[in-house]
Amino acid sequence: MSWKILFALIILTLVGVGLYHTYKPLPPGISHSGDALPLSGAALLVDATYHHSDGSETRDHEIFDEILRLISQAKSFVLVDMFLFNSSSPEGMKHRPLSEQLTRALISRKAEQPGLEIVVISDPLNTLYGGSVSPWFQALRQAGISVTETNLQPLRDSNPGWSAFWRLCCQWFGNNPEGGWLPNAIGSQPVTIRSYLALPNFKANHRKVLVTDDGEKLRALVTSANPHDGSSRHSNTAISFTGPAVIDVLKSEQAVLNMSGQTSPTLDRLISEANTNQTAGQQTAGKIAVKTESAILDSALQMINSAQSGSRLDLSFFYLSHREIVATLLDAHERGANLRVLLDANNEAFGHQKSGIPNRQVALELHKAGVPVRWCNTSGEQCHSKSLILRPKAGPTELLMGSANFTRRNLDDLNLETDVWVSVLPDSTVATKAVGFFEQQWQSGPGSDTVMSLPYEHWADDSMLRYWRYRLMEATGFSTF
Repeated sequence: MSWKILFALIILTLVGVGLYHTYKPLPPGISHSGDALPLSGAALLVDATYHHSDGSETRDHEIFDEILRLISQAKSFVLVDMFLFNSSSPEGMKHRPLSEQLTRALISRKAEQPGLEIVVISDPLNTLYGGSVSPWFQALRQAGISVTETNLQPLRDSNPGWSAFWRLCCQWFGNNPEGGWLPNAIGSQPVTIRSYLALPNFKANHRKVLVTDDGEKLRALVTSANPHDGSSRHSNTAISFTGPAVIDVLKSEQAVLNMSGQTSPTLDRLISEANTNQTAGQQTAGKIAVKTESAILDSALQMINSAQSGSRLDLSFFYLSHREIVATLLDAHERGANLRVLLDANNEAFGHQKSGIPNRQVALELHKAGVPVRWCNTSGEQCHSKSLILRPKAGPTELLMGSANFTRRNLDDLNLETDVWVSVLPDSTVATKAVGFFEQQWQSGPGSDTVMSLPYEHWADDSMLRYWRYRLMEATGFSTF
């Protein structure tokens, strides 16, 4: 066989592997689109770091305070599915030890309630894909707590240009925490080159979910926040709720466990016993639907497309880059909907400078079309919320919030994501707090005692080179967004 034929066969094999793993069927239960169900016991939670004109800083962080409280009173079941669960953080800045606090809370409650079943699910990035040992996962397992590092291989490949090669050459070798010699980006233990060969696959279990028993009910909390020390100063949002939609959250988590070859008898039992009696004696405050993966995209497009002249659309995002979302936003603006877009400037991440891609490039498009854009005022932290608020001229306020950035990776069935769509009265506590937080960020600009946002011009970038670099990265998947 000539080298030309051999080369052609290798290329055809790579193309075939890349195409298959880009379009292969999703695992059962992934991309879940829950029905709109009664919303009960809802509470909106907000994290924010405030930078004051005198140079001081204060924090109003509610989310993990509530997570720790819910764990502390659980008696029968706790499920935690969180993306970043480690103690890495940049030097020179004080951070809350969220990973240690969450670990200790789970272990302490397990000691107090030996019959409590606790299920922890996380992303293999926390062990650099098997190349190191997580002290937090190790401590949980020693306490008899189940920890599942999600098996990402059944998911579609978000970066097929690399993943096709990796699936043929490298995945078979596995990984282990012994014999590492390369620096570890999230810990002190050296890792092997196999960890860094797995990294450019650029896919993740990016969910941030908690489910616990709360008295006679089950309660779920869906958020954009991670139990990660370096993320502890980020701005984030969360919603906590009871009612039948909690079972949809459990079903979506059951799919992740099944995909990873794990089970939870208690979770299975809770799902099989589920019925609408969960809402008995509760006051229904609106509607809620659990959405995962591309079902989040469908909900976002439906909300944006329904915004007519006089409607208000407010977006607050860490990453905004999905081309269909951008086009639909521009169409809504042309129809006369009132858009406001608040973005992280993508200026830094955990002590490292970033290029501003993709948000500054998308902001350029929106700004040219006349859409108001502002930047979160950050200093070492990130504007990490992922929320869309629709306020029509008449009718309920709609929210879409959770773990998903509006990017190709987050919305096109590549990452694992969990959001909730909520419909509530405009004067409800949930709506007024969500709108109030956005207004506070939007209105508190330079000259205020607390500067929460900056005008578009502060981080404007009209470089066409970087714009087309963003477009290439978004199209090919060779990016971390």
